[in-house]
Amino acid sequence: MQESIIFYGDGTADIVKKSMISGKFNMLTMQLTKEQFDKWYIHRELIQIALPHLSDNEREFLKTGITSEEWDATFKEEND
Repeated sequence: MQESIIFYGDGTADIVKKSMISGKFNMLTMQLTKEQFDKWYIHRELIQIALPHLSDNEREFLKTGITSEEWDATFKEEND
């Protein structure tokens, strides 16, 4: 498996990323067009400016491949 993004005509994308925590490949589907992605990835606009409609968890996944479940499990003690 490798990292990939497939954009669909309905404005969604399937993103496969390798987690920086576990090294496992995770997949997430989100509302994301190629144009929106390019604003952040190619044109280097801040992710929260380029993709304000995404949740914090979705933006974290896009950057690092870390799912919200992995984040919670890893940093549970710090959050308690």
